Amino acid sequence: MDKFGPRIIVTWTVGLIALGAAGAAFMQEPWHMHVLWGVIVGAGSGGCSMVMGSAVVNRWFVARRGLALGVLGAAMSAGQLIFTPILMHLDIAYGWRSVTLSVALLMAVVVLPLVVVFLRDNPSKMGLRAYGEINPMPEPAKPDSHPMRRAMQTPEFWLLASSFGICGLTTSGLFQTHLIPHGLEHGFSEMTMAVSLGVMGATDILGTIASGWICDRLGKRGPLAAYYLLRGASLLALPYINGTGELMLFSVFYGLNWLSTVPATSALTADLFGKQNVGTVFGWIFFAHQLGAAVAAYGASILHRWGGDYAFTFSMAGVFAILGTGLVLCIRRESYVPVKIG
Repeated sequence: MDKFGPRIIVTWTVGLIALGAAGAAFMQEPWHMHVLWGVIVGAGSGGCSMVMGSAVVNRWFVARRGLALGVLGAAMSAGQLIFTPILMHLDIAYGWRSVTLSVALLMAVVVLPLVVVFLRDNPSKMGLRAYGEINPMPEPAKPDSHPMRRAMQTPEFWLLASSFGICGLTTSGLFQTHLIPHGLEHGFSEMTMAVSLGVMGATDILGTIASGWICDRLGKRGPLAAYYLLRGASLLALPYINGTGELMLFSVFYGLNWLSTVPATSALTADLFGKQNVGTVFGWIFFAHQLGAAVAAYGASILHRWGGDYAFTFSMAGVFAILGTGLVLCIRRESYVPVKIG
């Protein structure tokens, strides 16, 4: 995206999702799923992830950049709220093959044409300035020749990557895999846990937009540290929640914080390493996020087998989240300073 622009990358990756989902509708063997859904759809999803949103927003916005990133983050939650029940209904009524085929049609017939028709790499290609740009229309900055070589020589990159790895460990990898089993072990019904996740998704929309708004006014580092601290406190409390009212209160509190770290981390990456390099650098920081999610998804099952429940797992996740607060507070610089690579 930094080198060729988001438009061509998103076009190809949306096509990959459509192709992989269409093929998955006809799969017969487990390895078909690994290749079609795990590799092809997975690679396509990577090109349409929050890395793409960061690359686009940092090209198109100077003012209210955090808010724009927050709206895109909220759109991820809104999509889950809207499409998950629809796809579940199709699965129950017509089977899972209809679901994968519907995904393929949605991506090929709706999303791909929208990308081709409306998405542009830079405002200058339309004779426009970035939102909030007050200077004469500048030429788009070219990416550094070796952005990661420079980034990896700075402590800020490792602090951001480590903290975002903790973000993945304490959200998608842990909750989307293990929250429902944890709730069932505490006597909650499957429907109650489904409602809990729905509440998290709904409040996440508000929390992510608010996070972007806050970052525009108060900076990124302080709010980001606070988000990890609040997340840690909620995770430490989770093993002791046994009532439905307490669970819903937790869902609201945690949901407000679920993706609030994304606008702050993405915007801080652009500030630290240059918006012309944000696709590459934030891509690797997002890799740390996904690595943390993978460790949590697999590691929590091992800890559960050893301990018999999830109490220790969620408590440790809370400690890690508080550690994330410390990592963010160690970031001392918040602006892009070109560094000569020797």
